[in-house]
Amino acid sequence: MIREMDTPPILMGHLAGGVFTQILLDHGFGASGVAINSAPTEGVKRVPLSQIKATFPVLRNPANRHKAVGFTPEQWHYAFTNTFSEEESLALYERYHIPASGRVFWGSALANIHPGHDDPWVNYHNPDRAPLLFISGGEDHLMPPSLQRSNAKHYVAPGLITEVKEYEGYAHLLPAQKGWEEIADYALEWAVENARQ
Repeated sequence: MIREMDTPPILMGHLAGGVFTQILLDHGFGASGVAINSAPTEGVKRVPLSQIKATFPVLRNPANRHKAVGFTPEQWHYAFTNTFSEEESLALYERYHIPASGRVFWGSALANIHPGHDDPWVNYHNPDRAPLLFISGGEDHLMPPSLQRSNAKHYVAPGLITEVKEYEGYAHLLPAQKGWEEIADYALEWAVENARQ
């Protein structure tokens, strides 16, 4: 679909969508990209303790790799909505929570143990990649700011535009948090200003 477009689009994604954004940019698609609280790509070896705790409900059992796994409301609150009130967190849980494929979590966890470009792999040395912004929630337990900074630092080709913008007080579910509109405006402005023609 992107190939058929008259002009390259701006690409934006959250969590796994942030990985897809990086992969698409690496393959020459998109005028610019924004990865919001992105999962890491292969080669990012930082594993913060909060991330281990947040993903433990899925990673504690290898059989979860082949099935959908859900979170309890308490696990959801820690991983996704830790800066929200318990009432807001529960309302968001009831609205958005669905068991998700364990393969996504396991693929990310095993990417550095069994590298082979099957999982979230990008060429960090690709000088033709379009500009990329990482947006990070400062209080994100699932994909913390240190992970976003580490992912961004892997892009080393000369001339690449790769930036990180951190928002203090924001959790992983940043797009549902009060004030998200300001962050969305910043992301769009950055993407438009840095877009390749």
